[in-house]
Amino acid sequence: MSDLPSRLLIVTDRKLAQRPLEYVVAQALEGGARWIWFRDKDMSQTERRALGEKLLRMCSDAGATLSVGGAAGEAAAMGASAVHLPAGDDPCKARAMLGAQALIGVSTHSVAEAARIASLGADYVTLSPVYESASKPGYGPPLGASALSDASRLAVPVVALGGIDLKRVNPCLAAGAAAIAVMGALMSASSVSTAVEAFMARAA
Repeated sequence: MSDLPSRLLIVTDRKLAQRPLEYVVAQALEGGARWIWFRDKDMSQTERRALGEKLLRMCSDAGATLSVGGAAGEAAAMGASAVHLPAGDDPCKARAMLGAQALIGVSTHSVAEAARIASLGADYVTLSPVYESASKPGYGPPLGASALSDASRLAVPVVALGGIDLKRVNPCLAAGAAAIAVMGALMSASSVSTAVEAFMARAA
């Protein structure tokens, strides 16, 4: 699979959200979101699977894609055909489990790492942190738009992640990002649907 579902990937974090995650995702879909990364991993397996299945139904009804963050087996258990693997995981193994039509992404934190993953057949990589991120400060210094530019020459779509607000959307896309991933600016928004509309307009 080569085409991305959207130029905006919304990353979930229920701890940043002002409302329950189901409500936030519903509002995001209402605002036009068509690609959600269900990232919350600090839940019991049973709770996470139940919430993931609920979000998957919501996304399916809206014609949107839910990428399950974690192992391919977790995505398969929820009935999802899209998975976002942590850094270092092998997309080939995920492909074998989920099938040729699955959407498989992998987190990367350097251009060299993105190049390695591209050679293994991932459908896309996230590159982070592009900018300093208040919500995820532990991933090292910001890579900057220059790293995005270098990574965009690889044979894989690159999704910019980390510290992206509205004013940084256009610089990321201009640097060659195929899409932008946003967590904090959307999860903490007082009106998620309005915020999504604004990001979608910038990313169009």
